[in-house]
Amino acid sequence: MTAAADLVLTNAEVHTLESPDETHEAVAIRDGDVVRVGRAYDVELLAGVETRVVDCAGRVVLPGFVDAHTHLPNVGRSLVHADLSKAESVDDALELLGERANELGDDGEWILGFGYDESTWDESRYLTREDLDSVSDTAPVVAFREDLHTAGVNSVVLDRFRDEMNSAGVQTEDGEPTGVIVEEAIDVLWEATEPDREEMAELVRAAQEYANARGVTGVHDMVRGSRAPEVYRDLAADGELDLRVRINYWSDHFDALHEVGLRTNHGDGLVSVGGIKTFTDGSFGGRTAKVTEPYADAPDETGQWVVSPDELHELVAQADEAGYQLTAHAIGDEAIDTVLDAYEETADPETARHRVEHVELASDEAIERFAKLGVVASVQPNFLKWADEGGLYDTRLGERRLQTNRYRDLLDAGVTLAFGSDCMPLGPLLGVDLATDHPNPEQSLSVTEALRAYTSGGAYAGFDEQRLGTVEPGAAADLVVLDESPWGAESIRDIGVAMTVVEGRVVFEALD
Repeated sequence: MTAAADLVLTNAEVHTLESPDETHEAVAIRDGDVVRVGRAYDVELLAGVETRVVDCAGRVVLPGFVDAHTHLPNVGRSLVHADLSKAESVDDALELLGERANELGDDGEWILGFGYDESTWDESRYLTREDLDSVSDTAPVVAFREDLHTAGVNSVVLDRFRDEMNSAGVQTEDGEPTGVIVEEAIDVLWEATEPDREEMAELVRAAQEYANARGVTGVHDMVRGSRAPEVYRDLAADGELDLRVRINYWSDHFDALHEVGLRTNHGDGLVSVGGIKTFTDGSFGGRTAKVTEPYADAPDETGQWVVSPDELHELVAQADEAGYQLTAHAIGDEAIDTVLDAYEETADPETARHRVEHVELASDEAIERFAKLGVVASVQPNFLKWADEGGLYDTRLGERRLQTNRYRDLLDAGVTLAFGSDCMPLGPLLGVDLATDHPNPEQSLSVTEALRAYTSGGAYAGFDEQRLGTVEPGAAADLVVLDESPWGAESIRDIGVAMTVVEGRVVFEALD
């Protein structure tokens, strides 16, 4: 006799995403896996006395979203500290930081804000020392730009840490620091403000709740010098982890991982080892992405290397030989070419599933090489918010703005697209909305293609395509239930998430 299901979702529109037209009425889940998909009558035969049966009232059921590039603790930080993504001006940002300062009182604690994007403000400029001194002249104040490659600090921070900062990243005017710091100069701030184990657990709990409410069932987290890995494992052991977490460790951790024998794909349950993460260049926001042609608003600048090509080649060779997947940040066209050069020297980049993170300005030749080498394009469709006329890409790149984020060209070339958010902001439906309405219409994806990039694409990038990214018997029961069909919605980004299921457990529910 067939055992009863633990959970049945019925009266639904279930999409496997294997075929745009393939839909079913119901899905049954047992012991964390999908056990039956099909007609409601057939699936409901698995309903027993203790089975929870959910009438989805015609809602859409999809594979759970996999955010293939995120920084989950920073999502938590924006929820706990000042969320500067809400700011629409310099004054708004300072007001939010002031509110956070009032919450903390006069104890001299760090006043932190995350996520500002000056490119959307009428007065488009970074937050400076003078701005942040108005928040506090006794406590350290830091405002991180949303790309995390630029930050503003007050005089207290400069007095304490300037000597430790990489001097090239400390911007000055008439010989005096402006309070704007970029790239490696920010590293000292991450070290100084790194949460302890207890605080990290608080941040992760807040972040996973936020992610689950947006239909996210798995993340590829980029981790550096953080207590996050042990907290993920603590929460998993206590049955409190509500996401699948694939940890991509910064290259700083390579020697330690290698020494103790942790390799890509090690782990079981909800937490696993991903790849070795490295930078090459910076960001367009900070004009530090490495480009072959100068910036439109800075004709003498072509960006900078965060990790030099020689150092990158050495790391890629060592990590690949040791059996690790590589995940390399590359935004500008010169940086992308340099990463592909390094991957081309490895034995089998396709089998290793090496990845390039961001791929914002790729040439025709680079796209051909992605396909030839089998390299995964780990991209962030929410970055398209910068691609409209008058936006950040227009300011930095001029006419090249329409050559950014070439999803259609990559997909048509046979390249695997893995969508993520980089927390700018975390929200798969926003990304799907933007990818299907690209500012360059020639680069738009269909709804099905965009959903696949946020499901099976992320699963493939994490060596999980056999159990994630679809809804079929034998697959892991990681699902999202949407209030409305994205194929006919007026605004995909505004579709409500009714339920999120991870490993067969309902981790978020907002059913009427």
